[in-house]
Amino acid sequence: MNEAWKSKPGQEGLHVMSDTKASPNAGAQAQDFVLLKVELATDHVLPPVTRSLIVPRQATLGWIHAVIQVAMGWTNSHLHQFRVDGDSISAPEFELQEFEDDPPVRDETAVTLGEVLDARPTHLTYEYDFGDSWHHVLHVEALPQGSAPVAKRAICVAGARACPPEDCGGIGGYQQLLAILSNRRHPEHRSMKEWLGRPFDPAAFSVKDTNRFLAMIRWPKVSSVGLAKVLMARDGVQDG
Repeated sequence: MNEAWKSKPGQEGLHVMSDTKASPNAGAQAQDFVLLKVELATDHVLPPVTRSLIVPRQATLGWIHAVIQVAMGWTNSHLHQFRVDGDSISAPEFELQEFEDDPPVRDETAVTLGEVLDARPTHLTYEYDFGDSWHHVLHVEALPQGSAPVAKRAICVAGARACPPEDCGGIGGYQQLLAILSNRRHPEHRSMKEWLGRPFDPAAFSVKDTNRFLAMIRWPKVSSVGLAKVLMARDGVQDG
C-alpha cells in the first residue's frame, strides 16, 4: 500500500455539538483517538447522511461496527462487512468466505482501527445489509484542536439527517419512499406510513441523543445481545 490515506473534505450542513460537550478524561490522550467521518455513500440521497465521531484507535472493528449502528440509526438486523483495499473484515459467524479460493475474511473482533490505519489504506468502507447494499465511506482524520476525547468511549461531534428506514429497498426504494411520504395524494401514502409504523423525518438528527446511547456501548467488546439492548433503548422498544 504505497498511497497515503487521504481524507475527504467535510460536508456542509452538519449538526455540530455545541452546548453538549464531553468532559475530558485524564486517561485520554488525543493521539490515541481519531475523527471518524461516516458518510452514507450515495449520490442520490441529498443532503448526505453523515456522522462525525471521535473514536479510540485501539477499538476493534467489531466495536466500531456497534458504534456505526447506534450513531447512524440502523438496527443490526442484517449482515455487514468492512472493506479495506479489497480485503473483507467481518464477524466470523457470518461465514462470508463462501469458496475455498475466496480471499480470507478477517475477524473484526481481532483487528483494531489503529492496525488498519497503520497500514495506510487507500480505501475504507462499511457495508450494511447486502440486499439493500448500504455502503458507508469512512474518512479518518486527526482530531481537531480543542477536541475532548473520553477514554473507552465514542463521542459524536456532528451529524446530518436520519438514515433510511430498514428494509426500504436500498437507494431506489428510499427515494421512492420519500416521494410517497411527501405527497398526501399518492395512492400508497397511507400504506407506507402504516408500514413505517412511526413518524419519519428524513432531516432529523440529534447529537445529544446519539451520545446518550453511544455511552451505553460496552468497552472493549459488545455482544450482539448487548448491542440489541442499546438499539432497543434508542428506538423506544420494550425488552421482552
